[in-house]
Parts: sequence; structure tokens; C-alpha cells
Amino acid sequence: QVQLVESGGGLVQAGGSLRLSCTASGRTFSSYVMGWFRQAPGKEREFVAAIRWIGGNTYRADYADSVKGRFTISRDNGKNTVYLQMNSLKPEDTAVYYCAAADGRRWQGISSVEYWGQGTQVTVSS
Repeated sequence: QVQLVESGGGLVQAGGSLRLSCTASGRTFSSYVMGWFRQAPGKEREFVAAIRWIGGNTYRADYADSVKGRFTISRDNGKNTVYLQMNSLKPEDTAVYYCAAADGRRWQGISSVEYWGQGTQVTVSS
């Protein structure tokens, strides 16, 4: 059974940092796109960042414009874990953050996500 388990959410003041982790189990995800989405109250779930294998030992990271320069996604395939380092947090970053995994051959954003984590709350106070 495939599981994605997030950790690292919490309450932080504006300008602060948090690091989210997502550990996958049940299969090998080295060729999968691993990503983060978030959903704020009353809003649709939105893309935050993703990291995908593009050949050899090279991975490419993509970011939503709203987090570029502040968030960094990384992965450790040996630990089946993906991370999201969030710096310079803003109140508008407040949301439930979800880890996601998708087959890299069919990556089309949120519509192609096969597996979701349960979500972790991030709250940024002003």
C-alpha cells in the first residue's frame, strides 16, 4: 500500500522558515515526480513546487511564481523523501500543504497526481 506521510508544519511568524518533509512508502518513487500543493480555506488546491527526473542523475525543480526565490524543493531517493524548505514566509502562505506523487511519464500537474499525503498545516502570523 502506497503512503505519503508529511511532517514539519506548524506556526511561524512572517519572515520565518519551515521545512516540510514527505516520506513515501509502498513503492520506489525515484522516477516519479514528487511535488507539493497547498490549499487555503475557501480556495482551490494549487501547485507549489515539483521535482522530476530528467535523465541520468539530473532532476529539475519547478515552482509557482508566488514562491520562487523563497521555497526550495529537494529529494533524497535513498530515503524516498522529498523536502520543501520555505523561507521568508508570508501570511498568504498559510494553507494545508500536501505532498503528491505522479508518474513522470504522465506529469500534467494536479490532474496527473496519483498519490496524496494527508496534509500538514502551515500557519504564518503577521
